[in-house]
Amino acid sequence: MKLKKTLLAASAMALVTSTGAFADTITIATVNNGDMIRMQGYTEDFTAKTGHEVEWVTLEENVLRQRVTTDISTKGGQFDIMTIGMYETPIWGANGWLVPLDDLSAEYDVADILPAMAGGLSHDGTLYAAPFYGESSMIMYRTDLMEAAGLEMPDSPTWEFIREAAAAMTDRGNEINGICLRGKAGWGEGGAFITAMSNSFGARWFDEDWTAQFDQPAWLDTVTFFKGMMDESGPAGYATNGFNENLSLFQQGKCGMWIDATVAASFVTNPDESTVADKVGFALAPHKDGVAKNGNWLWAWALAIPAGTQKEDAAKQFIEWATSKSYIEMVAAKEGWANVPPGARTSLYENPDYQAVPFAKMTLDSILSADPNNPTVDPVPYVGVQFAAIPEFAGIATEVSQEFSNAYAGQQSVEDALAKAQALTTDAMEAAGY
Repeated sequence: MKLKKTLLAASAMALVTSTGAFADTITIATVNNGDMIRMQGYTEDFTAKTGHEVEWVTLEENVLRQRVTTDISTKGGQFDIMTIGMYETPIWGANGWLVPLDDLSAEYDVADILPAMAGGLSHDGTLYAAPFYGESSMIMYRTDLMEAAGLEMPDSPTWEFIREAAAAMTDRGNEINGICLRGKAGWGEGGAFITAMSNSFGARWFDEDWTAQFDQPAWLDTVTFFKGMMDESGPAGYATNGFNENLSLFQQGKCGMWIDATVAASFVTNPDESTVADKVGFALAPHKDGVAKNGNWLWAWALAIPAGTQKEDAAKQFIEWATSKSYIEMVAAKEGWANVPPGARTSLYENPDYQAVPFAKMTLDSILSADPNNPTVDPVPYVGVQFAAIPEFAGIATEVSQEFSNAYAGQQSVEDALAKAQALTTDAMEAAGY
């Protein structure tokens, strides 16, 4: 009996962390993109500093959104930290579903978070998620192919120029597609891209009375232009391509241009991962001739703690570790400044070492040019650039994006897709009481 008590005491002592608290194992749900996978590789540093262990649940973007939404809305309790974004955070914070991050340490320096990111991850002035990285979207293009086409990329091109350049760079015989864009169904996949693009065509999801607007000419112009350009110059099967698929194509040298998340810049310029690393240029997302809106979005992949977790203290320690200045410095020391998580902290863009990174300025300019409070040409009742920050949006936009993907794949006309989008959006908003 004495031996048993001694062993139990020894086990308990082994579980005490450096802060004097007991060690925990926290479960984190995250997305399967490069920066998040890189973070997992540094988990041992967190464990060494805190004593806490981490179990990762790494999921494709659409699946992640479904899993965490179901878990938090049903109080399933599967996760201690969730990777969510600017759409979910204010809504879930208002519902009381997230732990407020209003007591992070002075050393963490909350004030250093870029205002665009902090604002999008707050409700009533309280931060509910900390940005691991922030992003907008921009053009990444092959400088060699652009030169061979006899064209020069403007800093802020029009969609008309992009379509012309895409056609000129397309070389089907050598498997080079002039342009690669998201067509994959999902409100945060192809839905995010076409919504941001539609803003630059003068479209909007709803008018000021919350009436769906898919029956208006600007949406027809947007989707018709997108499909026409992609049919001419995009890859086969583009209707099912999302971020990861297009990243792979670009890294393999199979895309002349790719318009997507600014965070991708580090991956397409990494010579260990990209066959065209030394041939990539950057420009602002396009605008339509005569329309004063660029087609770029604003987003952060952020870490939040679901209310009800029994491991809140350990979860907060992880968030402080993963989204800190010291984490950025650690990655820079091991992998170079080009590979640190971008777009979250003001101090990063004040750092001369980071300012020398080729895409740093264009990333910041893109982030600062996105205005979630005034995302469209005509006024709207919602906040959000590539989404409308209302609870119903995710479900509606997932269905709408599926109709669009079906049109891209040739399974129905653009006109039919828009008519279905108008009908299903109208029905859902009326059912919700708008």
